[in-house]
Amino acid sequence: MARSQRTGDGEARSGDLTHIDEHGHAHMVDVTAKPLTRRVALARCTVVTGADVPAVLQAASDDLDAVEAARVAGIQAAKQTAALIPLCHPIALDAIRVTVEVHEHRLDVGAMAQIVERTGVEMEALTACAVTALSLLHVLLAVDPGASVEDLTLWHKSGGRSGVWERRGPEADMQHGMEGTEA
Repeated sequence: MARSQRTGDGEARSGDLTHIDEHGHAHMVDVTAKPLTRRVALARCTVVTGADVPAVLQAASDDLDAVEAARVAGIQAAKQTAALIPLCHPIALDAIRVTVEVHEHRLDVGAMAQIVERTGVEMEALTACAVTALSLLHVLLAVDPGASVEDLTLWHKSGGRSGVWERRGPEADMQHGMEGTEA
C-alpha cells in the first residue's frame, strides 16, 4: 500500500493519497478547515448491447418504465454513496440529475451532482451514473447476456481549492453532454 508523506502540519503534499495517514492507515479526510464552496461533478458511461434498445425498452414498458426506474435508482444511489464507498463523507446533496439517452444499440448515461459543502461530489456523480447503468443492464441482460457497461468516467469537477477540472481530448467533446446543467 502506498504511504502518504505528510508535512509538519499534518497536511498531505500534492500527489499524496489523502485517505492514507502518515502511518499507512486509512482514514476519512478532515475537511473542517475547508471553506464551503459550490461543488459540481459530471460523470458519464455507456451501456452497450447488440439488442435493439428501443424495442427492448418498449416491451419492458408494458410493466415498468425501465429508464425512469433506472434514473430513480441512480438518484437513490447517489444519496447513499457514503454507505457504499468506505471513507467517503456522508453529505446531503443539493441536487442530483441523471440523464439517459436511448440509441439503437446503446444507452448513454450522465449524472450531475451538486452541493455547497467542504468536500466534492465526484463519487456521488459516478455512483449515480454506475447504478443507473446497472439498472438498465439488468433489463437488457435478459435479451443480450453480452451487454456491458463501459467507460464510467468523471468528465468535470469544480469547486474547492483545486478549482475547475475537465477531461480533455476528442472523446470529451463528444461525451460531455451535460455542460451548463443547473439543478
